[in-house]
Amino acid sequence: MSEKSGRANPEVQPKPERRRFSAEYKRRIVVEAEQCQHGELGSLLRREGLTYAQMGKWRIAHAAGTLGKPRGPVANPNRAEMRRLEAENIRLKRQLERAELIIEAQKKLARLLEEEQS
Repeated sequence: MSEKSGRANPEVQPKPERRRFSAEYKRRIVVEAEQCQHGELGSLLRREGLTYAQMGKWRIAHAAGTLGKPRGPVANPNRAEMRRLEAENIRLKRQLERAELIIEAQKKLARLLEEEQS
């Protein structure tokens, strides 16, 4: 609320954007943190506006060699081929069902014809 009028401010405040750090920045900070003497890490983190938790995650990723690599599931490069094969599989299953029905009908017809001849 506004102090003067006693009413709420109708102006919408912009939503703060989440900070994004490049892989090169993360590597540079991790290397710089490794060179820090006792007690200097805190000042580095304050200067950069980072937290110990972020630094810990970045150190682990740097040691594992995964710093800067995309996270999440890897896209399947054969997705179109997989869909084509799935559609073909469905088509062939339907064709097989029809063929089995025709064979069953032929067997029944053959039995009826044998019964008439006997």
